[in-house]
Amino acid sequence: MDLLGSLGILLRVAEVRSFSAVARERDVSQAAVARQISQLEEHFGVRLFHRTTRKISLTDDGQMLVLLARPILDGVEDMLTAVGRQSASPIGLVRVGVTGTAGRFLARRLPELLADHPGLKVELVVSDRIGDMIEDRLDLAMRAGEISDASLVVRHAGTISRVAVAAPSYIEKHGEPSLPTELGQHTCIVHATSQNSDMWTFVTNEGTQQFRVSGGFLANDASAVHLAARSGYGIAYLALVDVFDDLRSGQLVRVLSNFPSPNIPFSLVYSSRRHLAPRTRVVLNFILEGLREIRALLSADPGEIRDQGSDRSAPVLSL
Repeated sequence: MDLLGSLGILLRVAEVRSFSAVARERDVSQAAVARQISQLEEHFGVRLFHRTTRKISLTDDGQMLVLLARPILDGVEDMLTAVGRQSASPIGLVRVGVTGTAGRFLARRLPELLADHPGLKVELVVSDRIGDMIEDRLDLAMRAGEISDASLVVRHAGTISRVAVAAPSYIEKHGEPSLPTELGQHTCIVHATSQNSDMWTFVTNEGTQQFRVSGGFLANDASAVHLAARSGYGIAYLALVDVFDDLRSGQLVRVLSNFPSPNIPFSLVYSSRRHLAPRTRVVLNFILEGLREIRALLSADPGEIRDQGSDRSAPVLSL
């Protein structure tokens, strides 16, 4: 029996409370996971889990073994990382929790990482709902806003900026608002994720203010809003990282560039620094590097993004 491997499976089953979930993560059968647990029970002569048809839970002996095994496995993982084995050739699945916007950002860039590391697998778990990382079986997550959960390790990646954008065809036909108050006279595309999604926030000379918008098209998916804006239907309010490529190509233009949105902190989080597997660290560093490259590009060449009908540059140093 591979004692260390079996103990690793024990810890993961204890975290997610599911044999089938661990089997999917490791790309093995559920029977193989159950067999590893049974071998541990036979080896130590104790029962590790209470099993019913609906759920499993640790026995007292199981809880004790988990507590004893965790520092041992942490030490082994630290040794492997120190000598560069797993970090040089990361193998296995990394589940990353992302919003739709972050998912599209990563989908365009992950093939490069996967080509460099054939043994690595990355699963994007896309949801605008912020859930429990252990319950959702996430190794890593991208989060916007302040992180108040003290159990999470937070790597600050910068800030997210939203911008008002429209297709050139819409501007040609309907003109461009010069003030946020004029949005009420325009057709706007609402990204309906909350009760106040029709309130767009801009920084004005009077401070941060919200402005109500309206339009016939609403969607709870940013990609649908994005496509509607590209079609020329109306003005959308989206994360800069989501529309950056279209702004550079001219398929979308930025409006109200003199009225930025408030910057929102953006972070990558994971549940415990001690359990950040080398394969997860490779993905984490890859994402951070991609975000740094975008920030550098925006900082070095702000003139690539200009407001419609003007020679004024609209520098944006956040995402």
